Amino acid sequence: MDSDSDPFDYGLLEGGDDSSSEASLDEAEEEDDNSSSEASVDNQEEDWLADLQRIRENNSITSRIHGRGEHNFLHNMTDEEWEELGRDMSNNTHLEDVHLDDGALNDHKISFLFRGLTKSNSIEDINFCSNALSVQGVRSMVPFLQNAANFSSMYLVYNNLLSEGFNELFRALRNNPIEILNCSYCGICSIQIDIASFPRNLTYLMLNGNKISTDGCRVLAKLLQEEDSTLAHLQLRKNKIGDEGVAILVDALKNNKSLGTLDLRGNDGISKQGQILLLKLVNDISCIKATLQSNHTLRYLNDKCIIRDGYPLNVDEEIQKEINFATKINRNHDGNPDAAGREKVIQTQLHSVRRSELADLQGVDHSVFSEIGALQLPEVLALVGRSHGQGELYVALKSVVMGLFSSVNMIECIQQERDFHAAKVEELDAKLATMKEAAVAVRNQVDMVFQSNKRRRQT
Repeated sequence: MDSDSDPFDYGLLEGGDDSSSEASLDEAEEEDDNSSSEASVDNQEEDWLADLQRIRENNSITSRIHGRGEHNFLHNMTDEEWEELGRDMSNNTHLEDVHLDDGALNDHKISFLFRGLTKSNSIEDINFCSNALSVQGVRSMVPFLQNAANFSSMYLVYNNLLSEGFNELFRALRNNPIEILNCSYCGICSIQIDIASFPRNLTYLMLNGNKISTDGCRVLAKLLQEEDSTLAHLQLRKNKIGDEGVAILVDALKNNKSLGTLDLRGNDGISKQGQILLLKLVNDISCIKATLQSNHTLRYLNDKCIIRDGYPLNVDEEIQKEINFATKINRNHDGNPDAAGREKVIQTQLHSVRRSELADLQGVDHSVFSEIGALQLPEVLALVGRSHGQGELYVALKSVVMGLFSSVNMIECIQQERDFHAAKVEELDAKLATMKEAAVAVRNQVDMVFQSNKRRRQT
């Protein structure tokens, strides 16, 4: 497993439970001995019937019911038997897990099952993957979903919910305590849900393999911008998301404090521009303040897989590598964003090689030391030496010295310009004084002529 991949990405989330391994084991046994396989099927039917009896009796031995479409005895059940099973499940106080997948159900069967199953105080987990369920199947489940007091997870992978079914499902879950919802590969294009309809405890939302685009990102962004958002894990792998959708999600996540995982792998519309937005979300290298204000909550942020072990990385993989570096710091300081921000400054802003790589990717062309005041420089340089060694300290000192020389040169230029303008001022002052003297002389001459004419008129 990739150390930069979310461990919750594996196991139940993508396809339901461990039934695929059980199916593989059954197939191997069938190849070895057909008679043994037939006996196994008989045993499975006996186990199924025994589970149904214990559920009816509210026997605490059975807390899980599991059936697959390959089991013919499920297909032989009548509508009345499905409805009776639903009533027994509704009255049972020990049943926790209901796994009926891979064709065990359809819209017709589920309508009868949930005609009887309208409430439960014990059922926590439902797995109805790969049953071709549509919006009609969702509507059949609504009464149960509104009256399931301890419900926590629902897996509907590989069904035909489409946008209408997903939106109705969400509305039905409005006051449900559900924490995990997986509707991957269900043909969902648009998300049209009221923010108030968002389940208040939903933590994990998996929507891989759908057709969600920019409009869907806008709705999800609104959910992420809520102050009391509980969503910690969002999978949007293999959808129709492009750079515009990424920009919307990034903007929503700048101040989000709940989401720890965002998986966008397989969205071919995300270009280098979108990847850079994701990188800047978790580590904006444009200035120290921007780094400190980056997202320090995301623990896993995946857009590309890095599979070139030992080979040079392409640009996409380089960006993902830097994203992984930033999110690893977030994981190391989980719950302490101030410490994560400080660590990012030390490990990226104050490390010449890594900062150079990040600056090239993000289009930053100024030295970090230009942001640091003279009084803080000694402390910062000491920090560079302690954190990265003498080599990095030398690089930092050289950068600082060049900056100081640049400042000295600027001072000299300003002084020269000041002296030039001072000389011009003196020159202009002299011209102004001459003009004033000339004006006074003219005024005196005019006064003399005026006085002479006045005396002549009097005589």
